Amino acid sequence: MEESNVKTADTTQTPDIKTEPSGAISTTPSATPPLSDQPWQEWLEPVLEFLAKLPDYLGKFFSDYKQPLITVGLIVAGIISVKLTLALLSAINDVPLLAPIFELVGIGYTAWFVYRYLLQSSTRSELLTEFNTLKSEILGTGSKEG
Repeated sequence: MEESNVKTADTTQTPDIKTEPSGAISTTPSATPPLSDQPWQEWLEPVLEFLAKLPDYLGKFFSDYKQPLITVGLIVAGIISVKLTLALLSAINDVPLLAPIFELVGIGYTAWFVYRYLLQSSTRSELLTEFNTLKSEILGTGSKEG
């Protein structure tokens, strides 16, 4: 038989075996620089600082401008309610025969009101008394009577 030309490993070399316990994480030098050295960090810090102070800014803003904000809110709510009312009336007006029925009801109530309160002087004074009573209930007892 021929002798094989196989070289045996030199036994004097020590193999590269790690002796760390199993489950241990080896520490290797990180290829990425620390967060403070990254360029986006200089943009992130002011944003985070602003977001941290945002509740204080909003609280101060609302306390300084409380009355104008309430006024603007009431105006916006009024405009929205008027638009919704007009849209509702437009939708009701599109229903066949409903608009003429409402007109007849309005004409009938107006005729009744004129007959009940405006034709005689005694009923006019009764209406004035009821109006002043209602006005004093709403505005208080110190309101001027006409």
